[in-house]
Amino acid sequence: MELMAVPGASCREAAIANLVREKLVAAGVPVAAISFDDAHKRSPAGGEVGNLIVKLPGTVRGPRRMLMAHLDTVPLCVGCVPERRGKYIEAASPDTGLGADNRSGVAVVLTAMQEIYERGLPHPPLTLLFTVQEELGLFGSRFVRTSKLGRPAMAWNWDGRGPQRITLAATGGETIDIRVHGIASHAGGAPERGASAIAIAARAIDDLVTRGWHGDIERGRRHGTCNLGIIRGGDATNVVTDLVEIKGECRSYDRRLRERIVKEIDGAFRRAAASIRNDKGERGRAEVVAETEYESFKIDAKEPCVRVAEAAIRSLDMEPELLTTNSALDANWINFHGIATATLGAGQVLGHTREECLDIGQFEMGCRVGLRLATG
Repeated sequence: MELMAVPGASCREAAIANLVREKLVAAGVPVAAISFDDAHKRSPAGGEVGNLIVKLPGTVRGPRRMLMAHLDTVPLCVGCVPERRGKYIEAASPDTGLGADNRSGVAVVLTAMQEIYERGLPHPPLTLLFTVQEELGLFGSRFVRTSKLGRPAMAWNWDGRGPQRITLAATGGETIDIRVHGIASHAGGAPERGASAIAIAARAIDDLVTRGWHGDIERGRRHGTCNLGIIRGGDATNVVTDLVEIKGECRSYDRRLRERIVKEIDGAFRRAAASIRNDKGERGRAEVVAETEYESFKIDAKEPCVRVAEAAIRSLDMEPELLTTNSALDANWINFHGIATATLGAGQVLGHTREECLDIGQFEMGCRVGLRLATG
C-alpha cells in the first residue's frame, strides 16, 4: 500500500525508485550492490532515472537468478490513495486507478529480500531489476545495460494476476506512424484546387478494412492484429485539409506477418493518395514509417525458468498454468537480450482502469512464490 501511494508515471519514477532503494538498504542490502543504469538517457522519452539494479553474490552455489518488476504506473494512478476493503485493496477515490500494476510486482521482489535478510536465508547469486517506462513502450527493459545484470541463467518478471500463472510467450509489435499530405485550398471558393488529406486517409482505411488488413487478421495459420488508433488533421472547416497524422500498431508472433501488415498499410495509403487529384491533376502523398516496439518471444516449457517456477508453485499446493498473451511485457525485451524470462502474477485485477484492485490473497501467494524462487 505504501508503494502504490507514491506517484510514478512513466518517466517520473525517481520518487518510487528512491523509496525502493531505501527499503532495500533498510532490509540489509549493501549500498555498493545497488546501482542505476542510463536507460532513460537512451530512451526516446527521456525521463528522470534509469533502471534500478541490484547484484548480489550467493551464500550458496548455483546459477544466478534474476527477479524483476517495473516501477512505473499509467498516469491514471497518480494521486492514488490505496484503501483496504475486505479481501481487496482499492483506490479510495473513483477518479484514480490503484497502481497494483505494477507495485504489487515490486512488492514481491522487495518482500523476498526483506525475508532473506531478516531470517538469514541462504540464496544463490541474485540480480534484482526494477525497470522504468514499461507502460510507455517497454523502454526500460529495451535499453537496460545488460552488462550490469551479471549474466543470470534464469529470470522471473512479476506483472499480472494469478500467482499460479506462468506466461511463457508474448506477441511482438510494431508502431506505425503515417503522414498524409494533401493540397490545401479554400473549401468554399475553390474546392476543386485541393486534394483532401482526410479523403485520402478515409479511402486508405476503407481499403484496409475491406481487404482484411485492419482489426483481427488471419492469414493461413498466421494470426495478427492491426489498429489505426489515433488520427489528427485539419484546422478549419473552410480549408481543404492538407495534412493528416495517424498513429497505429500491429501485433503478431510472426515477424513476417507484421512486415506484411505494414506493407499492406503502405500500399493502401499510396494507392489512396494517387487516386485523389485536384483540377490540375496534382495529387497528395503518404509516408508510412514502422518501428519494432517489442519482439515476440516463446520460451520452451522445458527451460529452467519455467520448470523451477512450476516447482515453486506446486510446493504451495497450486497447479501451474502455462499461458501466452497478446499483450507486451518487459519479458519481451529481456528474452530478446538472451535471458530466459517467464512472467508471473501477483494479484493485479483490472489494471489501467478506475476499477483496478489488488487481490490480497493472490498477492500474498505471489510473495511466497517469489521467496521460493529467490532462495532456490
